[in-house]
Amino acid sequence: MWRCAVTVKWGAGLGQLAPGAPVESPWSPVHQLLNGPAGAAGTGAALGTGGWMPFLISSPTSPAERDRARRYQEMELDPARPAFNQTVLTSGPGSFVLLGVPGMEPLHAWLAGPVCLLYMAALAGNALLLGLVAADKTLRAPMYQLLGLLAAADLVLATSTVPKALAVLWGLSAEISFTACLAQLFIAHVAFIAESSVLLAMAVDRYVAICQPLRYGALLTQRVVGIVAVAAVTRGACVMAPPVALLQRLPYCGQRELPHTYCEHMGVARLACGDTRPNVWYGLATTLLSPVLDLGLIATSYAFILRAVCRLPSHGARCKALGTCGAHASVITLFYTPALFSFLAHRFGRHTVPSHIHILLANLYVVVPPALNPMVYGVRTQQIAQRLRNLLRLCWAGAIRGIGPERAFHSSE
Repeated sequence: MWRCAVTVKWGAGLGQLAPGAPVESPWSPVHQLLNGPAGAAGTGAALGTGGWMPFLISSPTSPAERDRARRYQEMELDPARPAFNQTVLTSGPGSFVLLGVPGMEPLHAWLAGPVCLLYMAALAGNALLLGLVAADKTLRAPMYQLLGLLAAADLVLATSTVPKALAVLWGLSAEISFTACLAQLFIAHVAFIAESSVLLAMAVDRYVAICQPLRYGALLTQRVVGIVAVAAVTRGACVMAPPVALLQRLPYCGQRELPHTYCEHMGVARLACGDTRPNVWYGLATTLLSPVLDLGLIATSYAFILRAVCRLPSHGARCKALGTCGAHASVITLFYTPALFSFLAHRFGRHTVPSHIHILLANLYVVVPPALNPMVYGVRTQQIAQRLRNLLRLCWAGAIRGIGPERAFHSSE
């Protein structure tokens, strides 16, 4: 047991200590010389004004304390190591841990069931609709090709987010690398913006078909549909490239836990310890100029459609058109409302919106609309429904007689 006298510099940056209170080093008890000749008055004056102050340090008395003392001494002597209690800043963390729905951890397995069923319905319905539009030569009109684009966007949106969300909810894999996280949020947001663009194109298609029927064939052609597809993907990529670059430039302070089931732009930005104001304002601007603008134009288009429908002389035709428009409006509302709520809650409602409500709604728009769109836009379309019934019937007969799907398609024509 040894004891040595040391002198410690006490400055304003180190905080305040009441006279007579014990002071401890990181590894051993440190006692002020308050009880010694220095006296409480002298010590209090040193603490109040800043200056040098004597201490007695007793040696470590146990193996654990000696080991801790050695480690702290190595940290202080190594100039390459950060100072005690200083956070290490990195430009790219190794991986994140997705926490799922905060506050509802015991219900994760129950939440995964409906999400999985909706995802299976989205995969089956959109794949069938996309295959039907691509294989059937009679479904080459712009309206049906736009449905095929919508099905493709739904498949990408759901597949980029739901499998990882299911892995998190089932407790199979919660970690995701920084690169994979950026790729996931880029693909998911590009698919969302592309789907919003396709929905706008479909609303314009219905407006021209109902309100300007004589000009429909000249305005909407297969070439226009191709331009819509390229423009939708390009628009999404151009909108989402800057946020990914902004996230890559941010420093991260070792915080790895992301309270979500998949990666979102502002969710990842909240883990950084740098200035995230560019992310916040850019995200707000793109929200207003992309989905909000699309939603306003879609609403305007359907307003003109409803005005034209109300002027139809036949009561049955009015009811049928209103039913179709109502179904479309319901799916559009389910698509945009949770998405806009999630985008805006990240920026303005962090302390007012419960986190589990935010996460549940964020999962809603990536799985529910993709599951409903094939039924609302596809099965409710008379020609697609008829071709689908013929295809299923002939495929069933072909399975019995050994007729392949291609011959079933030609037979249905």
